[in-house]
Amino acid sequence: MSAKTTRRDMMKTISLGVGATLLSPILDQLAAHAAGDERRAIRKRVIFVMQSNGMSPNHLLPSGLKPAPNGRWTNDTLEEVSLKDRTLHKAIEAFAPFQERIALVQGLSGRIALSDHSTNHGALGCYPASKGPMAQTIDSAVSDALPGTFPHVAIGYGGSTDVMNYSYSASGPGKSIPIICSPDLAFKSIFGSVAEGAGRKAFDRRTNLLDFMADDVKRSRATLVGEEKQKFDRYLEAFESLGNRQRELLAKADDLKKNAPKLGDKLTTSTSSLILEAQFEIATATLLAGVTNVVTLISGGGGQRFGSYPEFGIPDLHGVGHGAAYGRTSSEDCHVELRQFHTKLIAGLVKKLASVKEGDGTMLDQSLIVYLSDSGEGHHPNLREWPVVLIGNLGGKLKTNGRYLRLPQYGAKNHRTMANLYCTLLHAVGKPRDKFGIADPALKDIDQTGPLAELLA
Repeated sequence: MSAKTTRRDMMKTISLGVGATLLSPILDQLAAHAAGDERRAIRKRVIFVMQSNGMSPNHLLPSGLKPAPNGRWTNDTLEEVSLKDRTLHKAIEAFAPFQERIALVQGLSGRIALSDHSTNHGALGCYPASKGPMAQTIDSAVSDALPGTFPHVAIGYGGSTDVMNYSYSASGPGKSIPIICSPDLAFKSIFGSVAEGAGRKAFDRRTNLLDFMADDVKRSRATLVGEEKQKFDRYLEAFESLGNRQRELLAKADDLKKNAPKLGDKLTTSTSSLILEAQFEIATATLLAGVTNVVTLISGGGGQRFGSYPEFGIPDLHGVGHGAAYGRTSSEDCHVELRQFHTKLIAGLVKKLASVKEGDGTMLDQSLIVYLSDSGEGHHPNLREWPVVLIGNLGGKLKTNGRYLRLPQYGAKNHRTMANLYCTLLHAVGKPRDKFGIADPALKDIDQTGPLAELLA
């Protein structure tokens, strides 16, 4: 009997208890790898990261390129430059270590979702911002193509005292997907499923997943050898990190409660950065564990929510959008500082995926991160331009190999929209669709269907 077959058979004999929900996907993937079934072992993953308050088109410009005259591009044809030997804007410099894996995309429009601030469900759905969840959003549509134990994990920082945000994601008409904005609730919702009855109460007290999974973990790990054991250990590191993060958050929450009279209503929002850091770690763990293949991570936004980062000396993002500098030279300095914080979190996720071997490559090789804002190019957007950063190529399905793309301007013959980008993603994950959302009526003479040939491999 071959070593691969022996390992596979051993894994089949493991009897799981409370850890079945979370360990089964991991062990199934390792078993497929051991048996040489790479098609089953390797999964594609898509992560949507959406930051409120707009994304300045200038933040996507690499060195050597100048901002648009009067703030609006006038190119009628595709313009492309390689990112090789170019320096990224300081706002996104955290992406520099893997800029050969990214595509910086400008020139896509989304005016069908035009609003005074957030485009709400329209950002991911390509339909009017004020109509609520008119149809399925792209994150939910992608999750249909990449099913997991949790079809879709939607978490983040709400930008307010809300525990849930219902403004971005939808599974269909009138069906908003709740985005969990409490790390504690997200942790329990995703990983609490391994405990039942009295065990669930103990889980709430201790918040340490491995306590409940200890016996299953020991049995599983003892059965594995070599490369499979090393991979399994990486998953365990992710769970242990969650336990540590949960304890850290609880400790900080106690400190904040002691100071509640001084912080008042800002008690929750004053820890915005910690909330977002925790949510990124939770998202990373769910991906490493294999319990989901699609994640939506939000940072503020939806309706009139903007959020605040008093710990950075930025108490009001709405004020930043209207020019407030808060002790800095300009509001642009605030925007850059906040984008640096967000891109560092994204870069941490990317590095973690790149560190885990999968098949002949890493988890990052089969993944895609889509980074955008819920209000396109600005605090008060016009949506003729909706900057997007793409990281990863979904196993070679996309051409994101260190490129800056500026698509033809709004109204030009070959202009393309956010709907075309989302069609591209659906083609890449194996659920091709040539229409998404509602077409822009002002572009009735322009073909708004199909994927982006410039990006689809």
